[in-house]
Amino acid sequence: MADPRNALAFGLFIAVGEAARYGALPGEREPAPLGAAGALAYALLGESGGQVAGHGVLQTVAVAFAATLAGSAPHGPSADHLARRALTTGFAAACFQPWYVLGGSYYAALLLLLLVLTGLCDAVLSAVLRGGEHAGPFRPRLRDELRSLVGIASAVGATGVVIALGAAVAGLWALPVFCVPLLLTQLSFRRYAAVRSTYRQTIASLARATEVAGYTREGHAGRVARLCRAVGRDLGLGGRDLTVLEYAALMHDIGQLSLVDPVPEGATAFLPEAEQRRIALLGGAVVRQTGVPSAVAVVVERQADPYREQPLPARIVRAVNAYDDLAGDSGGGGGPSAALHRLRLGTARDYHPDVVESLARVLARGGLTPAPAG
Repeated sequence: MADPRNALAFGLFIAVGEAARYGALPGEREPAPLGAAGALAYALLGESGGQVAGHGVLQTVAVAFAATLAGSAPHGPSADHLARRALTTGFAAACFQPWYVLGGSYYAALLLLLLVLTGLCDAVLSAVLRGGEHAGPFRPRLRDELRSLVGIASAVGATGVVIALGAAVAGLWALPVFCVPLLLTQLSFRRYAAVRSTYRQTIASLARATEVAGYTREGHAGRVARLCRAVGRDLGLGGRDLTVLEYAALMHDIGQLSLVDPVPEGATAFLPEAEQRRIALLGGAVVRQTGVPSAVAVVVERQADPYREQPLPARIVRAVNAYDDLAGDSGGGGGPSAALHRLRLGTARDYHPDVVESLARVLARGGLTPAPAG
């Protein structure tokens, strides 16, 4: 191993960054920014304290992989995360080290170019790996990853380059000095993640009010929300659009709390059209008082409109809600297959054909299992 002192220092830096990782937020794909910045800095390290760094591409990948594995141990190492870290680090090192001989006025430009190329490589890898977790079109996943480049990913890349440049002059002292801004950013993101998690739990608790009060079947809102996210992802939604869709799906029945006489088992799919719209408008009025984004209230209000007049999230909520109602006991006992057949019969006006077929694909991947009865 060449330069074992540098390898040990950067390895510890990466491992500590991985150990201090936080839960990834929607739209943010890098839960360990310190670890990523350390791996990138090691890959772009040409000199350390005025001495030429002698580590090669294979050593760079080995150190980054071993440190990531060690730091991820408390959280449970993920094969996808390890592969992504190793491949991205290897790509940066393989591009940088052969061209390091350019030096001079081209050095800064080379680092900036490699920063952009490495970010694009990481975005493509992350989009591909996410395809193994969530089926759906590749383009929306890649779009989400590219959008994340202007968030925490840009800070990670900039910090990695600054550490590499600082280490060339100041040696290993650059590691603790230049990581402070990113460390503060990571702490802020951890607090933000906690707030977002609490916010979602509050919305889920509010959505369960209809179940506690006996207006809807147990677990109905959660089932609809999970299916809506899967259908939305299959249809190409991503990032904030999926979050709006999930919140609207959780709260789509909240208008039933304003009814004097509850709908049998909360199955709004069997109500007259005018009554469905009235409940939807009541629900939208309630949602607007909760402080959630107005886009969520719009989806709740328009879920009972004819599908040609609806935005895509409202089309999804309407079709998935009807499926869960029809697949349960209130739907006549026909089960999932009969529920999908009835949705297809309603594609002339009530349910968008593309949404119904997307729902069929999602259910086929997960198995056609009946919705639990209330």
